[in-house]
Amino acid sequence: MIWYPYEQMKTMKPPFKIVDAKGVYLKTPEREMIDSVSSWWSVIHGYKHPVLTEAIKAQADNFSHVMLGGLTHEPAEKLSEKLQSCLPGDLDYSFFSDSGSVAVEVALKMALQYYVNRGQTQRTMVLSLTHAYHGDTFKTMEVGDDEDYHFILEAYGESKNVVHIPTEIPALKKAFEKYHDRLNCMIVEPLLQGAGGMRMYDISFLKEARQLCDEYGVLLIFDEVATGFGRTGNRFVADLVLPDILVLGKALTGGYIGHAVTVANKKVYDGFYGDEPEKALMHGPTFMGNALACSVALKSIELFEQENYMEKIHKIEKITRREMAGFEDPRIKEVRIMGGCVCVEVYDRLCLNGYQQFAYEHGVFSRPFLNYLYAMVPYIIAEEELVLVLRTMKEWFH
Repeated sequence: MIWYPYEQMKTMKPPFKIVDAKGVYLKTPEREMIDSVSSWWSVIHGYKHPVLTEAIKAQADNFSHVMLGGLTHEPAEKLSEKLQSCLPGDLDYSFFSDSGSVAVEVALKMALQYYVNRGQTQRTMVLSLTHAYHGDTFKTMEVGDDEDYHFILEAYGESKNVVHIPTEIPALKKAFEKYHDRLNCMIVEPLLQGAGGMRMYDISFLKEARQLCDEYGVLLIFDEVATGFGRTGNRFVADLVLPDILVLGKALTGGYIGHAVTVANKKVYDGFYGDEPEKALMHGPTFMGNALACSVALKSIELFEQENYMEKIHKIEKITRREMAGFEDPRIKEVRIMGGCVCVEVYDRLCLNGYQQFAYEHGVFSRPFLNYLYAMVPYIIAEEELVLVLRTMKEWFH
């Protein structure tokens, strides 16, 4: 029996069974529906894309996986080279893993050990954001701040190593004044906080964070697992403000297979580089650098660049703003739009009960959570398909 995610198994509604998928459509035995959430924000090119499918098949004809411990292979080498060439600044050093959560764990471990390697063992603290979500493994839960997901950590009591602040510059400055000599890093979902409620904030906060990290010698980590590859309307938020460590996942492979990467700058990499074995990064997921994943990730990035996906994303945002203009209802607290994301936040989560079935009957797959009804569509979506998604959201309230 499958144990499904984020569900009380006794009371959960039976999930929709998918028998095929192509383009933006998921197909059940009864009907097809537009996937308005891109399989947790990852399937940016849609399903069954011929270029990506061929990349998987061609690599499988050679080999599907070999470990990176003592071995290497061309797909991992080429993907690392591609990331080095397309990422900003000196984000040149790619450590691969098999999921976004693990990649964030690696980033946090890098930040802590960077200072341990320098003899600064007092720097054990992490500065994070309120409403943060960085994954469901234990350290990522600790730096997260969402009681609906991470309430299990209450069993351990309040963490002494993590400080959470709102996305407000006065709170940011106060935290650095108080904790700067004990911080090893600050970690953020830049501009758009996903699972914490599709919360959006201004770039000025990140610019100030970068300045303070430089001033006090603290590493800045951008968790762009969800925001990378255009979701905020920027290719990467790292193009606007440069972090020391960048984490990518989800859309990295076009949603075809689980894979992620933690990318460090030269300063961080050099903090581990030397003759002392104890200064090495002792981490190694079994499936890091998986050949199938690296092959499809390389083609996914090439598609993103060659077919001008940023123009597609800007068109999605323009259509979304047009369709949602003036949309309001007494039950709605706020409508938020950024790049390829739209979120309708309601006052009472109960008013979203039944929406998933309503959307299904209108040819749309949606998965509201808590007080949030949202869409993060595949970037290949046609205008009429996007309009259907947005009008279905509005019709629910009418």
